[in-house]
Amino acid sequence: MTEPVMQLKNLKKTIGKKPIIKGLDFDIYGGEVFGFLGPNGAGKTTTIRMMVGLIGMTEGDVIIKGHSVRNDFKDAIRHVGGIVENPEMYPFMSGWKNLLHYSRMIPGVTKERIEEVVRLVGLEGRMKDKVGKYSLGMRQRLGIAQALLHNPSVLILDEPTNGLDPSGIREIRAYIRRLAEEEGVAVIVSSHILSEMEMMCDRIGIIKNGELISIQTVNEALQQTDKKEVSIEAEPVEEAKAALDELTDTKTVLAKEQLTLTIEKEDIPRVIAGLVAKNINIYSVNVNRSTLEDKFLDLIGEGKIE
Repeated sequence: MTEPVMQLKNLKKTIGKKPIIKGLDFDIYGGEVFGFLGPNGAGKTTTIRMMVGLIGMTEGDVIIKGHSVRNDFKDAIRHVGGIVENPEMYPFMSGWKNLLHYSRMIPGVTKERIEEVVRLVGLEGRMKDKVGKYSLGMRQRLGIAQALLHNPSVLILDEPTNGLDPSGIREIRAYIRRLAEEEGVAVIVSSHILSEMEMMCDRIGIIKNGELISIQTVNEALQQTDKKEVSIEAEPVEEAKAALDELTDTKTVLAKEQLTLTIEKEDIPRVIAGLVAKNINIYSVNVNRSTLEDKFLDLIGEGKIE
């Protein structure tokens, strides 16, 4: 595998005597979208703030392109772009003037680079308009353009789809995927919307009480459950329910002529064969796909999602 562009090494944060972040270790690679999930108070925002040097670390380090955030902040942070919470823009200035203003803070950003990032986020037709007239989705896209001006290797987006309508969410998701795949940027995303993370991310890290409890690809996360929820359409339905109760030690729920039960994957053929043996007509069998939300709640063990 290629060298990671960002490494968290035993990252800890203690406030007073209370440990907030308890030794995080993971790597982020170029060209991937890494989702950062956790319930309320898990420590996601604290971790992101330490990654970009907004708050100090108690112990450990963040290494970006070989440079330590702790000991070599200036060289480390030049490889990072980010939006933590909402992008702040000057509403009385045009989109173009906003980007021009920010570009003056960064040595070597050319007019060509500004035009390139504008094309990348699809705002070519609206750069002369004042930002005060932009929709929330357009402001988010302009914020991403601003964060990309200096060609960062790592882009950190805290809640990039917050407050957007469904079409805005879809657009931002497409830009994030494009950045990773075409620009080779490592994108770190935290979000409330688990279904969006499922469609957007390559890998997911789940944090709880300041500890990393799981880190895996989205496909692994969705395939690792042993039990499957199965929906069966069969007749006579009452006889089918009685047969399922005999064949399994799980509860079968009957609703709208559908029988639903949760069983081990390898038991599905035996259960269907048992129904057939009892002369029950089977019209459909559906294995309901588990979602990232199911996986998340299995791991966290609580209903709160930040």
